[in-house]
Amino acid sequence: MARIEFRNLCKRFGEATVIPGMDLEIDDGEFVALLGPSGCGKSTSLLILAGIYMPSGGELLFDGHVVNEVEAKDRNVGIVFQSYALYPQMTVRENIMFPLRFKRTPADEARERTNSIADLVQIGELLDRRPSELSGGQQQRVALARALVKEPQLLLLDEPLSNLDASLRLSMRTEIKSLQKKLGITTILVTHDQVEATTMADRIICMRAGRIEQIGAPNDLYHRPSSLFVAGFIGSPPINLVVGRAENGQFAAGSVALPVEGAAGDVTVGLRPEHLSFGKSGLPGRIAQLEPMGREVLYVVDTGIGYVRVLEQGSSAAHASSEEVRIAFAAEDSLVFDSGGKLLECARIRPPS
Repeated sequence: MARIEFRNLCKRFGEATVIPGMDLEIDDGEFVALLGPSGCGKSTSLLILAGIYMPSGGELLFDGHVVNEVEAKDRNVGIVFQSYALYPQMTVRENIMFPLRFKRTPADEARERTNSIADLVQIGELLDRRPSELSGGQQQRVALARALVKEPQLLLLDEPLSNLDASLRLSMRTEIKSLQKKLGITTILVTHDQVEATTMADRIICMRAGRIEQIGAPNDLYHRPSSLFVAGFIGSPPINLVVGRAENGQFAAGSVALPVEGAAGDVTVGLRPEHLSFGKSGLPGRIAQLEPMGREVLYVVDTGIGYVRVLEQGSSAAHASSEEVRIAFAAEDSLVFDSGGKLLECARIRPPS
Protein backbone atom coordinates (compact mmCIF):
# COMPACT_ATOMS: atom_id res chain seq x y z
CA MET A 1 0.00 0.00 0.00
CA ALA A 2 1.06 3.64 -0.23
CA ARG A 3 1.46 6.74 1.89
CA ILE A 4 0.75 9.82 -0.24
CA GLU A 5 2.17 13.32 0.15
CA PHE A 6 1.49 16.53 -1.76
CA ARG A 7 4.22 19.11 -1.07
CA ASN A 8 3.23 22.56 -2.32
CA LEU A 9 1.93 20.81 -5.44
CA CYS A 10 0.46 23.06 -8.12
CA LYS A 11 -1.08 22.56 -11.54
CA ARG A 12 -1.43 25.10 -14.33
CA PHE A 13 -3.01 24.83 -17.76
CA GLY A 14 -1.51 27.67 -19.74
CA GLU A 15 -2.18 30.83 -17.73
CA ALA A 16 -4.97 29.22 -15.70
CA THR A 17 -3.94 27.93 -12.28
CA VAL A 18 -6.20 25.07 -11.19
CA ILE A 19 -4.28 24.11 -8.03
CA PRO A 20 -2.18 27.00 -6.68
CA GLY A 21 -0.30 24.97 -4.06
CA MET A 22 -1.50 21.95 -2.09
CA ASP A 23 -0.02 20.35 1.01
CA LEU A 24 -1.61 17.07 2.01
CA GLU A 25 -0.73 13.75 3.65
CA ILE A 26 -2.72 10.53 3.24
CA ASP A 27 -1.77 7.60 5.45
CA ASP A 28 -1.12 4.07 4.27
CA GLY A 29 -4.43 2.15 4.05
CA GLU A 30 -6.59 5.24 4.59
CA PHE A 31 -9.84 5.90 2.72
CA VAL A 32 -10.19 9.61 1.96
CA ALA A 33 -12.66 11.59 -0.12
CA LEU A 34 -11.89 14.67 -2.18
CA LEU A 35 -15.17 16.56 -1.93
CA GLY A 36 -16.22 19.78 -3.60
CA PRO A 37 -18.20 21.41 -6.40
CA SER A 38 -17.32 21.21 -10.08
CA GLY A 39 -14.13 23.09 -10.89
CA CYS A 40 -12.64 22.88 -7.38
CA GLY A 41 -9.62 20.82 -8.51
CA LYS A 42 -10.54 17.42 -7.10
CA SER A 43 -10.50 15.55 -10.44
CA THR A 44 -7.28 17.30 -11.46
CA SER A 45 -5.71 16.10 -8.19
CA LEU A 46 -6.84 12.54 -8.93
CA LEU A 47 -5.41 12.62 -12.46
CA ILE A 48 -2.09 13.88 -11.08
CA LEU A 49 -2.07 10.92 -8.68
CA ALA A 50 -2.81 8.57 -11.59
CA GLY A 51 0.07 10.02 -13.64
CA ILE A 52 -2.24 11.24 -16.41
CA TYR A 53 -1.37 14.86 -15.55
CA MET A 54 2.10 15.93 -14.43
CA PRO A 55 2.46 18.59 -11.71
CA SER A 56 3.47 22.09 -12.76
CA GLY A 57 5.35 22.58 -9.50
CA GLY A 58 5.92 21.09 -6.07
CA GLU A 59 6.29 17.38 -5.35
CA LEU A 60 4.11 14.27 -5.27
CA LEU A 61 5.46 11.43 -3.14
CA PHE A 62 4.50 7.77 -2.81
CA ASP A 63 6.04 6.22 0.32
CA GLY A 64 8.60 9.01 0.52
CA HIS A 65 9.69 8.78 -3.12
CA VAL A 66 9.04 11.64 -5.55
CA VAL A 67 6.98 10.36 -8.51
CA ASN A 68 6.45 13.60 -10.46
CA GLU A 69 8.02 12.19 -13.60
CA VAL A 70 6.93 8.56 -13.19
CA GLU A 71 4.57 7.54 -16.00
CA ALA A 72 1.08 6.25 -15.30
CA LYS A 73 1.93 2.68 -16.35
CA ASP A 74 4.75 2.54 -13.82
CA ARG A 75 2.84 3.84 -10.78
CA ASN A 76 0.88 0.69 -9.90
CA VAL A 77 -2.32 2.68 -9.44
CA GLY A 78 -5.81 1.30 -10.03
CA ILE A 79 -8.50 3.71 -11.20
CA VAL A 80 -12.27 3.41 -11.66
CA PHE A 81 -13.78 6.12 -13.85
CA GLN A 82 -17.32 7.46 -13.79
CA SER A 83 -18.00 5.95 -17.23
CA TYR A 84 -16.38 2.56 -16.28
CA ALA A 85 -14.58 2.61 -19.69
CA LEU A 86 -15.03 -1.10 -20.40
CA TYR A 87 -14.00 -2.52 -23.77
CA PRO A 88 -17.26 -3.55 -25.50
CA GLN A 89 -15.66 -6.17 -27.76
CA MET A 90 -14.09 -8.01 -24.82
CA THR A 91 -15.68 -10.39 -22.36
CA VAL A 92 -15.78 -9.57 -18.66
CA ARG A 93 -12.83 -11.92 -18.14
CA GLU A 94 -10.79 -10.18 -20.85
CA ASN A 95 -11.65 -6.74 -19.47
CA ILE A 96 -10.47 -7.69 -15.99
CA MET A 97 -7.29 -9.37 -17.27
CA PHE A 98 -6.38 -6.45 -19.55
CA PRO A 99 -4.07 -4.58 -17.08
CA LEU A 100 -2.08 -7.77 -16.48
CA ARG A 101 -0.91 -7.75 -20.09
CA PHE A 102 1.29 -4.73 -19.38
CA LYS A 103 2.77 -6.43 -16.33
CA ARG A 104 3.54 -9.54 -18.40
CA THR A 105 1.81 -11.72 -15.84
CA PRO A 106 1.99 -15.45 -16.74
CA ALA A 107 -1.29 -16.71 -18.23
CA ASP A 108 -2.06 -19.20 -15.46
CA GLU A 109 -1.49 -16.58 -12.74
CA ALA A 110 -3.55 -14.01 -14.66
CA ARG A 111 -6.51 -16.40 -14.90
CA GLU A 112 -6.24 -17.30 -11.22
CA ARG A 113 -6.12 -13.67 -10.13
CA THR A 114 -9.01 -12.79 -12.43
CA ASN A 115 -11.18 -15.57 -11.03
CA SER A 116 -10.28 -14.59 -7.47
CA ILE A 117 -11.03 -10.88 -7.85
CA ALA A 118 -14.24 -11.62 -9.78
CA ASP A 119 -15.46 -13.75 -6.90
CA LEU A 120 -14.46 -11.03 -4.45
CA VAL A 121 -16.70 -8.44 -6.19
CA GLN A 122 -19.43 -11.04 -6.81
CA ILE A 123 -19.30 -11.33 -10.61
CA GLY A 124 -17.73 -14.78 -10.92
CA GLU A 125 -20.67 -16.09 -12.92
CA LEU A 126 -20.48 -13.21 -15.45
CA LEU A 127 -16.96 -13.74 -16.77
CA ASP A 128 -18.05 -14.93 -20.24
CA ARG A 129 -20.50 -12.08 -20.85
CA ARG A 130 -19.81 -8.81 -22.64
CA PRO A 131 -20.42 -5.34 -21.11
CA SER A 132 -23.57 -4.80 -23.21
CA GLU A 133 -25.13 -7.80 -21.44
CA LEU A 134 -24.57 -6.35 -17.96
CA SER A 135 -26.53 -3.96 -15.76
CA GLY A 136 -25.00 -0.71 -14.57
CA GLY A 137 -24.16 -2.20 -11.21
CA GLN A 138 -22.50 -5.23 -12.80
CA GLN A 139 -20.43 -3.00 -15.09
CA GLN A 140 -19.33 -1.02 -12.05
CA ARG A 141 -18.14 -4.23 -10.39
CA VAL A 142 -16.20 -5.21 -13.52
CA ALA A 143 -14.47 -1.81 -13.54
CA LEU A 144 -13.63 -2.23 -9.87
CA ALA A 145 -12.27 -5.75 -10.45
CA ARG A 146 -10.12 -4.52 -13.35
CA ALA A 147 -8.65 -1.82 -11.09
CA LEU A 148 -7.90 -4.30 -8.29
CA VAL A 149 -6.61 -7.28 -10.27
CA LYS A 150 -3.10 -5.85 -10.63
CA GLU A 151 -2.89 -5.44 -6.83
CA PRO A 152 -2.30 -1.66 -6.94
CA GLN A 153 -0.73 0.27 -4.08
CA LEU A 154 -3.31 3.04 -4.57
CA LEU A 155 -6.96 2.85 -5.66
CA LEU A 156 -8.56 5.94 -7.23
CA LEU A 157 -12.34 6.23 -7.55
CA ASP A 158 -13.60 9.01 -9.84
CA GLU A 159 -17.32 9.41 -8.98
CA PRO A 160 -17.83 5.67 -9.53
CA LEU A 161 -21.46 5.56 -8.36
CA SER A 162 -22.93 8.55 -10.17
CA ASN A 163 -24.42 6.45 -13.00
CA LEU A 164 -26.28 4.08 -10.66
CA ASP A 165 -29.83 4.39 -9.36
CA ALA A 166 -30.41 5.45 -5.76
CA SER A 167 -30.93 2.01 -4.22
CA LEU A 168 -27.91 0.52 -5.99
CA ARG A 169 -25.72 3.46 -4.94
CA LEU A 170 -26.64 2.72 -1.33
CA SER A 171 -25.63 -0.94 -1.51
CA MET A 172 -22.46 -0.26 -3.53
CA ARG A 173 -21.30 2.36 -1.01
CA THR A 174 -21.44 -0.33 1.67
CA GLU A 175 -19.71 -2.94 -0.51
CA ILE A 176 -16.86 -0.68 -1.63
CA LYS A 177 -16.21 0.47 1.93
CA SER A 178 -16.20 -3.14 3.16
CA LEU A 179 -13.90 -4.23 0.33
CA GLN A 180 -11.47 -1.39 1.04
CA LYS A 181 -11.24 -2.36 4.69
CA LYS A 182 -10.74 -6.02 3.79
CA LEU A 183 -7.90 -5.28 1.35
CA GLY A 184 -6.39 -2.44 3.40
CA ILE A 185 -5.62 -0.50 0.23
CA THR A 186 -5.04 3.27 0.25
CA THR A 187 -8.11 4.67 -1.49
CA ILE A 188 -9.04 8.14 -2.73
CA LEU A 189 -12.62 8.88 -3.75
CA VAL A 190 -13.46 11.94 -5.84
CA THR A 191 -17.07 13.07 -5.50
CA HIS A 192 -19.36 16.09 -5.35
CA ASP A 193 -21.91 14.02 -3.39
CA GLN A 194 -21.49 14.79 0.30
CA VAL A 195 -23.51 11.69 1.28
CA GLU A 196 -21.02 9.46 -0.55
CA ALA A 197 -18.12 11.21 1.13
CA THR A 198 -19.52 11.14 4.66
CA THR A 199 -20.66 7.49 4.51
CA MET A 200 -17.57 6.00 2.84
CA ALA A 201 -14.47 7.95 3.83
CA ASP A 202 -12.37 7.95 7.00
CA ARG A 203 -11.46 11.56 6.28
CA ILE A 204 -12.90 14.20 3.98
CA ILE A 205 -10.80 16.79 2.16
CA CYS A 206 -13.24 19.56 1.27
CA MET A 207 -11.92 21.64 -1.65
CA ARG A 208 -12.79 25.02 -3.09
CA ALA A 209 -11.17 26.79 -6.06
CA GLY A 210 -8.13 24.51 -6.01
CA ARG A 211 -7.48 24.91 -2.29
CA ILE A 212 -8.23 22.75 0.72
CA GLU A 213 -11.00 24.36 2.76
CA GLN A 214 -11.06 21.80 5.60
CA ILE A 215 -9.79 18.30 6.38
CA GLY A 216 -11.37 16.05 8.97
CA ALA A 217 -13.58 13.13 9.85
CA PRO A 218 -17.15 13.38 8.50
CA ASN A 219 -18.50 14.30 11.95
CA ASP A 220 -15.95 17.10 12.30
CA LEU A 221 -17.03 18.76 9.06
CA TYR A 222 -20.70 18.34 9.96
CA HIS A 223 -20.61 19.53 13.58
CA ARG A 224 -17.79 22.09 13.42
CA PRO A 225 -17.36 23.32 9.84
CA SER A 226 -14.47 25.76 9.67
CA SER A 227 -16.18 28.05 7.18
CA LEU A 228 -19.51 29.05 5.70
CA PHE A 229 -18.57 27.20 2.52
CA VAL A 230 -18.12 23.87 4.34
CA ALA A 231 -21.26 24.42 6.44
CA GLY A 232 -23.28 24.99 3.28
CA PHE A 233 -21.76 22.08 1.38
CA ILE A 234 -22.12 19.44 4.12
CA GLY A 235 -25.60 18.45 5.25
CA SER A 236 -28.92 17.59 3.63
CA PRO A 237 -31.30 19.41 3.71
CA PRO A 238 -28.90 22.36 3.60
CA ILE A 239 -28.18 24.43 6.69
CA ASN A 240 -30.20 27.58 7.44
CA LEU A 241 -27.95 30.64 7.17
CA VAL A 242 -29.09 33.95 8.67
CA VAL A 243 -27.09 37.16 8.17
CA GLY A 244 -27.22 39.76 10.96
CA ARG A 245 -25.24 41.79 13.45
CA ALA A 246 -24.12 40.97 16.97
CA GLU A 247 -24.00 43.85 19.47
CA ASN A 248 -24.35 44.11 23.23
CA GLY A 249 -25.21 40.43 23.63
CA GLN A 250 -27.92 40.46 20.95
CA PHE A 251 -27.97 39.05 17.42
CA ALA A 252 -30.24 41.22 15.30
CA ALA A 253 -31.59 39.93 11.99
CA GLY A 254 -34.76 41.09 10.29
CA SER A 255 -37.29 42.03 12.95
CA VAL A 256 -35.88 39.62 15.56
CA ALA A 257 -33.15 39.87 18.20
CA LEU A 258 -31.75 36.70 19.76
CA PRO A 259 -29.33 36.32 22.69
CA VAL A 260 -25.73 35.83 21.52
CA GLU A 261 -22.41 35.26 23.22
CA GLY A 262 -18.85 35.27 21.94
CA ALA A 263 -19.51 37.38 18.84
CA ALA A 264 -19.56 41.02 17.76
CA GLY A 265 -20.07 42.81 14.46
CA ASP A 266 -21.45 41.37 11.23
CA VAL A 267 -21.97 37.62 11.55
CA THR A 268 -23.85 34.75 9.92
CA VAL A 269 -25.67 32.20 12.04
CA GLY A 270 -26.08 28.60 10.88
CA LEU A 271 -28.83 26.29 12.15
CA ARG A 272 -29.22 22.83 10.68
CA PRO A 273 -32.85 21.82 9.96
CA GLU A 274 -32.46 18.54 11.85
CA HIS A 275 -31.36 20.41 14.99
CA LEU A 276 -34.56 22.46 15.11
CA SER A 277 -37.88 21.42 16.61
CA PHE A 278 -41.31 22.84 17.41
CA GLY A 279 -42.07 23.65 21.02
CA LYS A 280 -43.96 25.91 23.39
CA SER A 281 -41.19 28.52 23.32
CA GLY A 282 -38.69 29.69 20.74
CA LEU A 283 -38.60 31.66 17.51
CA PRO A 284 -42.19 32.42 16.37
CA GLY A 285 -43.25 31.78 12.80
CA ARG A 286 -45.90 30.45 10.46
CA ILE A 287 -45.58 27.29 8.33
CA ALA A 288 -45.37 28.37 4.69
CA GLN A 289 -44.77 24.95 3.12
CA LEU A 290 -44.34 21.33 4.09
CA GLU A 291 -42.72 18.48 2.18
CA PRO A 292 -43.29 14.84 3.25
CA MET A 293 -40.03 12.93 2.67
CA GLY A 294 -40.97 9.40 3.75
CA ARG A 295 -39.52 8.99 7.24
CA GLU A 296 -39.32 12.77 7.76
CA VAL A 297 -41.22 15.95 7.02
CA LEU A 298 -39.46 19.14 5.96
CA TYR A 299 -41.22 22.36 6.97
CA VAL A 300 -40.46 25.80 5.59
CA VAL A 301 -41.38 28.35 8.24
CA ASP A 302 -41.79 32.08 7.63
CA THR A 303 -40.18 33.88 10.59
CA GLY A 304 -38.93 37.33 11.51
CA ILE A 305 -35.42 36.31 10.35
CA GLY A 306 -36.65 34.92 7.02
CA TYR A 307 -37.61 31.43 5.88
CA VAL A 308 -36.28 28.67 8.13
CA ARG A 309 -36.26 24.96 7.27
CA VAL A 310 -37.19 22.53 10.06
CA LEU A 311 -36.79 18.75 9.64
CA GLU A 312 -39.07 16.65 11.85
CA GLN A 313 -39.04 12.89 12.25
CA GLY A 314 -42.20 11.00 11.32
CA SER A 315 -43.91 9.71 8.19
CA SER A 316 -46.87 12.08 8.49
CA ALA A 317 -47.00 15.81 9.13
CA ALA A 318 -47.85 16.81 12.70
CA HIS A 319 -48.41 20.44 11.67
CA ALA A 320 -50.42 22.07 8.90
CA SER A 321 -49.69 24.80 6.38
CA SER A 322 -50.33 28.31 7.81
CA GLU A 323 -50.15 27.00 11.38
CA GLU A 324 -48.39 29.27 13.85
CA VAL A 325 -45.44 27.58 15.55
CA ARG A 326 -42.38 28.28 17.65
CA ILE A 327 -38.95 26.96 16.69
CA ALA A 328 -36.69 25.71 19.48
CA PHE A 329 -33.03 24.70 19.33
CA ALA A 330 -30.08 24.11 21.63
CA ALA A 331 -27.44 26.83 21.84
CA GLU A 332 -24.65 24.26 21.32
CA ASP A 333 -26.14 23.36 17.94
CA SER A 334 -25.83 26.93 16.63
CA LEU A 335 -22.89 27.90 14.41
CA VAL A 336 -21.70 31.51 14.21
CA PHE A 337 -19.40 32.76 11.44
CA ASP A 338 -17.60 36.09 11.22
CA SER A 339 -17.82 38.54 8.32
CA GLY A 340 -15.06 36.63 6.50
CA GLY A 341 -16.98 33.34 6.71
CA LYS A 342 -14.78 31.74 9.40
CA LEU A 343 -16.30 29.81 12.30
CA LEU A 344 -16.23 31.54 15.70
CA GLU A 345 -15.55 28.48 17.86
CA CYS A 346 -16.90 29.86 21.15
CA ALA A 347 -19.84 31.85 19.79
CA ARG A 348 -23.43 30.72 20.34
CA ILE A 349 -26.94 32.08 19.92
CA ARG A 350 -29.98 31.09 21.97
CA PRO A 351 -33.66 30.92 21.08
CA PRO A 352 -36.03 33.43 22.72
CA SER A 353 -37.70 32.16 25.85
